[in-house]
Amino acid sequence: MSAWEYSALDAQGGKRKGVIEADSGRAARQQLREKGLMPIAVESAHRKSGSNKKWQLSAKVSLRDVTLFTRQLATLVESGLPLEEVLQAIARQTDHKGLNRIIIAVRSRVLEGHTLADALSEFPKTFNELYRAMVDAGEKSGTLGTVLVRLAEHSERLHQLRGKIQLALLYPTALTLVAVAVITLLMTYVVPKVVSQFDHVGQTLPWLTRWMIFISDGLVAYGVFILLALVCVVLFVKWLLSRESRRFVWHRMQLRLPLVAGFIVCQQTLQFARTLGILVGSGLDLLQSLSIASTPVTNLCLRKSVQQASERVREGGSLARSLEQSGGFPPMLIYMIASGEQSGELEQMLIRSAQNQEVEFESRLAWLIGLFEPIIILTMGVIVLAIVLAILLPILQLNNLTGI
Repeated sequence: MSAWEYSALDAQGGKRKGVIEADSGRAARQQLREKGLMPIAVESAHRKSGSNKKWQLSAKVSLRDVTLFTRQLATLVESGLPLEEVLQAIARQTDHKGLNRIIIAVRSRVLEGHTLADALSEFPKTFNELYRAMVDAGEKSGTLGTVLVRLAEHSERLHQLRGKIQLALLYPTALTLVAVAVITLLMTYVVPKVVSQFDHVGQTLPWLTRWMIFISDGLVAYGVFILLALVCVVLFVKWLLSRESRRFVWHRMQLRLPLVAGFIVCQQTLQFARTLGILVGSGLDLLQSLSIASTPVTNLCLRKSVQQASERVREGGSLARSLEQSGGFPPMLIYMIASGEQSGELEQMLIRSAQNQEVEFESRLAWLIGLFEPIIILTMGVIVLAIVLAILLPILQLNNLTGI
């Protein structure tokens, strides 16, 4: 039985889309007619990644939905139900249309005799390499339920971490936007209205007022062009960083910045330690685990360090010594990995190190946001004060002249 993606018309003439299971396209059309639908197009949902861009776009789902799917899958698999029944039950209660299509397509592949990991590999944008490798290890070792529980816990922690970052950045971002909007309004509307009253004075205005008028006139006359220039700069930077060699230089510079270097290293090593610990605990060998664990490391400089460490491990070196020689990783992480290798508890030490890194990451994030907020408020206050002084100084000057 295979999965078929369809588009059809209902009795009211509305267009319906979805995925159904059938032995053939003809059987799929017959099922649609029995449901009172008039099939327009019926195509096989089994498309390799990249062969159908439209299908790939419809297959995108959020991390939250993948996390929920993984938790449901782990719970039902551990209860002893057959995998195809588990997938069918999850598909029936899934509201997300894109995820529902993926689950039905995966179930069809499983019914055809493929492993779950092979079925998931057709959707690499939804299930990443770590996800598929852990599922494959769980199927080969006969501990799929246990591995899925670990994978669900990992996805939930990752989702919580992203949520904390987004929540922490919400207030500073809103504050910055409000500050920019207020200053722009003052410079393009308020300042021109007020300083126009000084045109007939015939006296030289204070230098602060003249500068403010110059900036205000520039924003009014060339504001659109300035905005377009900023967009072009952003697009240029994005193009500049599209090449891996340039991006590597930028990532190396990030690790040298005083305020953000520790923040970046903490976040990257947190991801690396947790991913490696889960992979090692799932039964994968260390070299394969290192190869997959380098994927969440988005900083290319640190990723290269992981790859260099992997080569040293392949040559017979210990993991702790190899990471230390590669450089870039915190000494505490190296120490805990060394302790885990000596005691035979590498998985536990990696997970514990990830937990410690997470606590440090949250404290660094709170400190960085706490530093950023007063800087924005102070900057906005200084600019508004300059605008107010630029308006008041000519008025005070006129009062002095009148008094004389």
